[in-house]
Amino acid sequence: MRLKEIKSFCATICMALALCLFTFDANAQVNPSELAYDTDVSRRGTSAGAMLEIGVGARAEALGGAFVAIADDPSALYWNPAGITNIRSISVQVTKTDWFVDTKFNTVDLVVPIPIASSALGLHLALLDYGTNPVRTVFRPEGTGEIYSANDFVAGLYWALAITDRVSVGLGAKYFQQTIWHVKGATVGIDLSILFETPLKGFKLGGTISNLGPELGLSGRDLTRVADVDGRRDTYFNNDNLAIQWATEKYPLPMLFRFGMAYEWMMSKKNSLLFAATLNHPSNNVETVDVGMEAKLFDVGYLRAGYRSLFADYAADGLTLGAGLRYKVLGAAVLTFDYSWSDWTVLASVNRFTVGISGYY
Repeated sequence: MRLKEIKSFCATICMALALCLFTFDANAQVNPSELAYDTDVSRRGTSAGAMLEIGVGARAEALGGAFVAIADDPSALYWNPAGITNIRSISVQVTKTDWFVDTKFNTVDLVVPIPIASSALGLHLALLDYGTNPVRTVFRPEGTGEIYSANDFVAGLYWALAITDRVSVGLGAKYFQQTIWHVKGATVGIDLSILFETPLKGFKLGGTISNLGPELGLSGRDLTRVADVDGRRDTYFNNDNLAIQWATEKYPLPMLFRFGMAYEWMMSKKNSLLFAATLNHPSNNVETVDVGMEAKLFDVGYLRAGYRSLFADYAADGLTLGAGLRYKVLGAAVLTFDYSWSDWTVLASVNRFTVGISGYY
């Protein structure tokens, strides 16, 4: 009797274990139609021409990049070319930026109004200089005695037209070139923009599409190598010193959609507060919002603050601060001096200096 009880108990345990294994196996099998794929992809690092994403102008950067709906100085050629129709005299602006790792980013922006045609022309030049470095190889890691340089260059021509007294549009074409020693690549990009001054006094809206164009790839003699292509060594009269050209992938430019709004509250003729915000929808990153504020004091001094990349899951940039001076020279010209500081957390900070001159009107 005792033996029967033991056998019955063992059988019960075995059945319980079998049932558990069956249940686990059934739960482990997933119906493919029930699979949910994560489509929230940021596409970070999937484009070329990162230099095209560097902001232009100390004033605009001090406002956190929320300049799309303001666009009232020559740096508008980068942010919203439609805004240059509001510039009444020939204006030029030069910006010097101390970028990361001792690189230099410098820009020149020129605007020439054409009042008779209710339009304006603009020229934008930008250079990102990576400096010079020694040429190193696997066999000569300390350097070969040669020096190489690298830079990114942009030249853009813009035209803007005031369709009405409240609406203006802009069109621009830019040539972008990237050079690393004897290797280079080039392409072109198109910018489209619009600026609307609403019936509400001081309130403006703006929108831009930047960097529409073909993909960018690199080529040059530094990509040429001597190699044994088929690896057959000395058999079949093999030539192990063939010159081959490495092929590089082509990548799209960082296309960027921006929508901005700005409101200026005039406290008096010479004092005001300006508030601005811009929504960014890039092709190579997540959507973000930039905000900024400017206080104008006696039509001479300016204090600015802003914040970049709000609502991003991760962003290295953030707080921006700046100040500016506007000085009239003998009633014939206006000089502007602007400075901005941008916090890039682990990448340290970025300083920008802008000097501008325009005819007085």
